[in-house]
Amino acid sequence: MTLMAPTLSFLRPPTSRFRYISPTCILSFLRPAKSKSAHAKSDLLDLITDQDRGLKTQSNPSRRAEIISAIDTLALLGEGTVTTGKSLSATWRMLWTTEKEQLFIVKNAGLFGTEAGDVLQVIDVENKRLNNVITFPPSGVFFVRSTIETEPPQRVNFKFTSAVLRGSSWEIPLPPFGQGWFESVYLDDDIRVAKDIRGDYLVVERAPYSWNE
Repeated sequence: MTLMAPTLSFLRPPTSRFRYISPTCILSFLRPAKSKSAHAKSDLLDLITDQDRGLKTQSNPSRRAEIISAIDTLALLGEGTVTTGKSLSATWRMLWTTEKEQLFIVKNAGLFGTEAGDVLQVIDVENKRLNNVITFPPSGVFFVRSTIETEPPQRVNFKFTSAVLRGSSWEIPLPPFGQGWFESVYLDDDIRVAKDIRGDYLVVERAPYSWNE
């Protein structure tokens, strides 16, 4: 009778049943939600910082895809959060957008002997008001008034009521034109990221001032 030497095979981990997980993946999984949001937010701001509010992105489809991917990441992290409350009320200054009409005005303001200043969204949730504003320093402004209805957790329905083109000593009223909705897919103390009914994207920051008519 031949005796077999004992083995320690039972101590070997069944490697074929397990997938290797890198330390980086583990750290990412363990990272707190706030840290993930801060990282995704930083990535987005880095991507748009040199894009001239979106003008340069129009001719750079690869950068546009990167920016939208970063927005989708933030939206996923902010999924289900309520962004239609009091914190939505603010004067928001545009950092980047895909909206062609706004970018057209920003780009071509020089044809009218001026240049575009801050582009703003002024939201007052309590009084159900929204103003979309393009400034032309030192005293020109074009703004569109709207009424709004919030639809938590993230949608705001709006209806344009009037528009005004104003200079230092004159004003031209324009008729209202349209309605729609936007969703603030991410909102914090500094920035807001929105997507609208037409599939356009908007990244804005809280302006250091309040705009009033």
